[in-house]
Amino acid sequence: MAIQHISSALRAPAPSSRPYAKAGPGYGKRSAPGQHPPRPDDFATLPERERYVAGYVDHLPDGAAMDIKSLARSLPLYGQMAVGSALRALGVAGHLRHVRCPADAGGGRIRWITRTYWSRTARDNEWWAAFLGAAPAVAATPAAPAVAAAPAAPAAPAAPSAPGTADAPVVPQQRTQEPEPGPEPAPVPAVAPAPHEKAGDALSPAYLALAQLGRADARLALSAADCVALEEAAAAWLARGVNAEYLVRTLAAGLPAAVDSPVGFVRRRLRDKLPPRLPAVPLPDAPGTPPHRPMVECTQCGAPGRPEALPDGLCRPCRTPAPAVTTASPAPPAERDVKAYVGTLRELLRLP
Repeated sequence: MAIQHISSALRAPAPSSRPYAKAGPGYGKRSAPGQHPPRPDDFATLPERERYVAGYVDHLPDGAAMDIKSLARSLPLYGQMAVGSALRALGVAGHLRHVRCPADAGGGRIRWITRTYWSRTARDNEWWAAFLGAAPAVAATPAAPAVAAAPAAPAAPAAPSAPGTADAPVVPQQRTQEPEPGPEPAPVPAVAPAPHEKAGDALSPAYLALAQLGRADARLALSAADCVALEEAAAAWLARGVNAEYLVRTLAAGLPAAVDSPVGFVRRRLRDKLPPRLPAVPLPDAPGTPPHRPMVECTQCGAPGRPEALPDGLCRPCRTPAPAVTTASPAPPAERDVKAYVGTLRELLRLP
């Protein structure tokens, strides 16, 4: 009769029963394709600590935080060092890889984000190298989901009590003592805008950027009429892809000791320093430029490298154990010639 041995290891806490840390847009956990359905014995061959961490990570949804600090806060049995060692062991077992991926930051710029690819099915180094090598060159960063506030449900009308039953006593809401009405403040007269000044709800980004010049440098303080006169020229800058900060910084750079006419000075700079037009589509890379490809990060030290150069998710220094430091035992002191030593002392005593 076969006896079924039940593991005494603790089960990992299910993330659905407690809030989990979410990573930033584009970061966090990513599930690898081609995994088998969940089974009770998915991580039965792993040690108890690794089985505990793997069970928790496997239930996390995509986009959850996978850094050591976040996992240690969610797993009360182990600290950061133990969680880091467990993640390294899971990488060696073929369940995860830390990958540094390029993402499109807009305007033809590339920024690097770190993702953790997780596979419930243990994969070998060849599978990980083929999967990560075929990843897209530039990963699109998903936008953060907008959380809309749910509208408050209308209060349901109270049901009438059945005839012949006593109504439950209703506790009236406690009233707070209202302050005595004081003298009303004098109304502040509204200041009508000048004919050349714009209304507050119609201020354009170009107008606001010009209005900020006086705060960046007092020598470029413009009036409301000056901002309206220069608004069209400043809007041409913003239409070419620059932001308001770049516009203010460029116009206020390298000013002379004294600016006699701020509006004339700014008008001249808006015309002379107009930036070039940028293409709507990012320019292709120069010939011979290597494409941006995902880089695997070492699970131990975080050093990046090609997937085939980091087998088991570890770089060469972390894979190679440090040589044992052997301390040489000191040599025993040489036996001293007592007779020669005594003769030397006698010679020294005879000297005047």
